[in-house]
Amino acid sequence: MAKDNAPATIKLTGIKKIYKMGNQEVAALAGIDLEIRPGEFAALMGPSGSGKSTLMNILGCLDRPTVGSYKLDGEEVARLSDDALAATRNKKIGFVFQNFNLLSRISALENVALPLVYAGVNRRERLERAKHFLDTVGLGDRAEHQPNELSGGQRQRVAIARALVNDPHIIMADEPTGNLDTKSTKEIMEIFETMHQKGRTIILVTHEPEIAACASRQLLVRDGLITKDAGRGVVMDVV
Repeated sequence: MAKDNAPATIKLTGIKKIYKMGNQEVAALAGIDLEIRPGEFAALMGPSGSGKSTLMNILGCLDRPTVGSYKLDGEEVARLSDDALAATRNKKIGFVFQNFNLLSRISALENVALPLVYAGVNRRERLERAKHFLDTVGLGDRAEHQPNELSGGQRQRVAIARALVNDPHIIMADEPTGNLDTKSTKEIMEIFETMHQKGRTIILVTHEPEIAACASRQLLVRDGLITKDAGRGVVMDVV
């Protein structure tokens, strides 16, 4: 759960992202100020072209702002080198994507263990940790199955286990229920709620108001700015 007195785990100040298109400059983000506390569960919403994906990429250390400050656990990361940014991302952030992004020719277990290869963890420990997190998401009995042998909901659970395997304290999820049926959506959101209750900070992008309403905080992005900041249960209109 969120720790109200704790220093912000994420602090954005005056964040702008400007793209050049011919002779024109287009501001995808027009000056974002945002603080997210440890253990918060925040949903990012907004219409197409609002800037929410650009904001998510900056929050996830996948991109840098053109202007502004981004402090992650008190460290300024907006101007880090590519290598330092990647190291910060791999250590502190786990990602879950709409399309799962699993490798089709290897097992669920090996997919979950993959981030540990890049972290230099030995094979025995990799597989032990991967098995633990597959068990955590209820897929221990599917460890040797390849992605094409799993349902959409099961594949997303594998992807969540992979996001957790490095034990990051922040989980960023981009439309994690976008390709799932109603039953699988409910199961996946229950996993996110459990992660939240265990103290992880979660930032989830969604276009579905009912999904966003499950979060403890909802942020509406429009025209490159956060225009609404609401609590749990409010069903926001993104149009």
